[in-house]
Amino acid sequence: MTKTVILISGRGSNMQAVVQADIPNLHIAAVLSDNPQASGLAWAAAQGIHTAALNPKDYPSCADFNQAMLEMVSAHAPDLVLLAGYMRILPPEFCSRFANQTINIHPSLLPAFPGLHTHQRAIDEGCCLAGCTVHFVTDKLDCGPIIAQGAVPVYDTDTADTLAARVLKIEHQLLPQAVADFAAGNLSIHGKRVHNRRTAGEAGQD
Repeated sequence: MTKTVILISGRGSNMQAVVQADIPNLHIAAVLSDNPQASGLAWAAAQGIHTAALNPKDYPSCADFNQAMLEMVSAHAPDLVLLAGYMRILPPEFCSRFANQTINIHPSLLPAFPGLHTHQRAIDEGCCLAGCTVHFVTDKLDCGPIIAQGAVPVYDTDTADTLAARVLKIEHQLLPQAVADFAAGNLSIHGKRVHNRRTAGEAGQD
């Protein structure tokens, strides 16, 4: 069983998608947040999942907060740490502790548009396609090995909000499948490339 801790900062719609997918061999041990008011915590608690939050304002420094969060996550001894809308950059110590065990979903087609404001940046650059990327986390922001990507068209009439809504629908499909592949032992990292035994098998049928 793949013991999993999910980190969120807000409503956690991607967290909800993973929970509702009822993924085989996946046990969600906790949903944790850096925002005690995150609405996703109440939703997770209603599903019977353990929840907890740490408020960065309660700590004298960012480093102190990060250490406390690392300790709280580590207490669950997870096999997988899933970032589902967690809006803080993980420190190198966290990335090292859970190397090749931390997965993030980012709302762009990496390596394009790492960081924030991805949808508006895609529109401003005249992109014909936008999308999302599921990737392993490293200590370099949004640069870890890519597990899966999904794309949507960018229309002339799009705003950042309309594009974000279209991308989010793909996120809700892509992330649960990536988590399922991790839990099934289908993923292996070779340099910057992630090999997926499931999709390799499908390719072999062509």
